[in-house]
Amino acid sequence: MPVWIIPIVYTVVSLVAAVVLPRIEHSLALPFDLGISAAAALAVLSSIASGMMALTGIVFSVAFVMLQFSAVTYSPRFANRFARDPVLFHALGIFFATFTYSLAAAAWADRGGSGQVPAISSLIAVGLLFVSLLAFGLLMRRLGDLQITNTLRYIGDRGREVIRQSVPKAGQGAATGGSRALAGIAKEPSGPVTQVLRHAGPPRYVQRLDIPALLALAREAGACIDVACAVGDMELEGSVMLRVLGGTSRVPEPALRKAIRLGSDRTFEQDPKYPIRLLVDVAIKALSPAINDPTTAVQALDQIEDLLRRLAVRDLESGRIADAEGIVRVFFPTPDWEDYLALAFDEIRVFGATSVQVMRRMRSALLGLADLIGDQERAEAVRQYLQHIDAAIEHSGFDERDRAAARQQDPQGLGLTR
Repeated sequence: MPVWIIPIVYTVVSLVAAVVLPRIEHSLALPFDLGISAAAALAVLSSIASGMMALTGIVFSVAFVMLQFSAVTYSPRFANRFARDPVLFHALGIFFATFTYSLAAAAWADRGGSGQVPAISSLIAVGLLFVSLLAFGLLMRRLGDLQITNTLRYIGDRGREVIRQSVPKAGQGAATGGSRALAGIAKEPSGPVTQVLRHAGPPRYVQRLDIPALLALAREAGACIDVACAVGDMELEGSVMLRVLGGTSRVPEPALRKAIRLGSDRTFEQDPKYPIRLLVDVAIKALSPAINDPTTAVQALDQIEDLLRRLAVRDLESGRIADAEGIVRVFFPTPDWEDYLALAFDEIRVFGATSVQVMRRMRSALLGLADLIGDQERAEAVRQYLQHIDAAIEHSGFDERDRAAARQQDPQGLGLTR
């Protein structure tokens, strides 16, 4: 459900309750007495209604500050976290509900000069006021998430979750629904192209591939589906999304389009590259001359190294899915180990070339990865990248003593030389 519907639901429910409950209470003439005059009750309800409008204005101001702060300090892509935060929209909904209900209850105080006070409606309005204060307190707690440590931990946690869910462990495959991921065979799809699916519409990001659905469609048609787009790609008008190879029958195009979910921006789902992308954005923005905060870049590298350590022991070549009979039915592109290394370190290496602290932290991360991987082929890629780092240090503007310091690995950047 879109988050903007949340305040609408609260407002509609409060309007219905504001119309129905005071009428029932007035018609039944329930024997409840608050012990206050109608004028006092009217003043309380009016104060609640008018005060909620001011509080709503404060909430909007806080929301705009949160969005502006996250977009400028961290990354414009990370601002979506606050723009779609359910807590913000629930708080707005509660404020709207309190305002509308209090206003309606005030209309029934001293109705027709009767001097009666709608006791139950008045108590509900006061209760909504206390709920609104609690919601405002929860919203203020969200400001704590703007601290850099909380922000980086949040991105890292999302990255660890998506790696756990979407990248199979080495040797285990990704068996789902009578299928299994294969490595080492059928490297490329083969066969005559019988269908080509192209994107039609405005530019959209690939957010998710429904692999079980694609597998079922390919198996039913006796074909192989070669997905040409990866999760996170931008699809433009006429871009090839997938090709159907061979087959005894035609695969329905609507079903193929439904299996590739498109959206206006990237998401964490099925995209381990996206959290690394956000962490790199935070790091290189911290290294910009306008901010000049290499310690934040080091903290971002802490999370990046942890994500790479988890990816290092995963099967990164699982983009070939076979059915229960062992026939490869679906191919889809996945990043390899070198792609992850380039995404994680290239931009930080370029923008952090003048920071001894960043160079030391990057060397520590690379040496830690090489030690974790051991003698595997991926360790050679790490060692080659480490040589690239050393070459960048050698050709930097550092003097000889700074070069010697930058060649030391240090998990704190500048803290304890290893």
